[in-house]
Amino acid sequence: MGLIVFFMIGCISGFVLFKRAFLNKSDEAFVPAYKVSVIIPARNEEHNLPYLLESLKKQTLTPYEIIVVDDFSSDKTSEIACRYGVKLVKNTELPEGWTGKNWAVWNGFMQSSGDVIVFLDADVRLAPRGLEALLKSREECGGVISVVPYHHTEKFYERLSLVPCIMGIFAFTSPFEQRSNHKSLYGSCIVATREDYERINGHQSVRGEVMDDMTLGKRFSQEGINVQNFIGHGLVSFRMYPKGIKSEIQGFSKGAVLGMVNLSLPTVMLIAVWAVGLLLSGVMAPLLLLTNHPWLYPFLLGYIMFTLQILYLVKYTGNYGIIIPLLHFISFMFFILVMAYSVYQVSFRGCVAWKGRQINVRSRKSL
Repeated sequence: MGLIVFFMIGCISGFVLFKRAFLNKSDEAFVPAYKVSVIIPARNEEHNLPYLLESLKKQTLTPYEIIVVDDFSSDKTSEIACRYGVKLVKNTELPEGWTGKNWAVWNGFMQSSGDVIVFLDADVRLAPRGLEALLKSREECGGVISVVPYHHTEKFYERLSLVPCIMGIFAFTSPFEQRSNHKSLYGSCIVATREDYERINGHQSVRGEVMDDMTLGKRFSQEGINVQNFIGHGLVSFRMYPKGIKSEIQGFSKGAVLGMVNLSLPTVMLIAVWAVGLLLSGVMAPLLLLTNHPWLYPFLLGYIMFTLQILYLVKYTGNYGIIIPLLHFISFMFFILVMAYSVYQVSFRGCVAWKGRQINVRSRKSL
């Protein structure tokens, strides 16, 4: 009975953490009285960039300018940007103390002239009304917004990200983070006015941060600027790691530990309760099923509860096929691998690897 109660508490923790915070999906016509700049930092994004630029061509609302910042790509990123007729900015040499993405975004901003800035990662894809929904939602909030995109996956290894992605969404939709005075932002899709962005000195104020988005959100919050996070279901999506499992492990591990450090204690505790329940039921139920052990039934009930919850969550957060949501313990093993690699990089190496660069992070003592 105690196990069943624990599994129920774990599932409830997941529902407490997850908020269906959708962007404005109204069909009401919207014509902004201001210029909109879209800034896209891109480093070796020849596979992703065409999808984003093609989706921007199909928007119901045409931005004033689209700026692609080529961050020393060795592939056809620049050629693709030119092919679509957008403004191409070649990133200059990385100054000391800056991370590559922050420097690229800052240079893109310096070349922009819009009143509202939309920062998009190159792996993002927008539905035809996506840009319109972003601008409407930002106006309603009256500050800065970010979106956790719906995760589009195609290959099996990409679907291993199920558990890390759900935990990431918990971190941004948690009511404790939403009520916090130091809210974080999700870096793949951020919308802010030029005035607010300049007020906090933009990405220059977080130039050396690996978790630039989370720290950037805190800068806005500290200045009294409202910060709101949404999930992109139906409007904003991305395919994060089409290049292979190595880039997927690097991508998740570069911020896994540092991301948890930035969360409030209640959020971390609820995520931990959910994760322990998911792990115990996911691992023990299949093992006990083979032996018909008397403890099988509470673990099996826990497994069923968490599986149904995951099937509900992925409806709004990503397409992960059928196998991984049903056998979610496989994804949890992947999550453990990511966390172990992240701890190793942050605590022992003092840097993380990403897109061919070694990025210094906070020392072990500062954690």
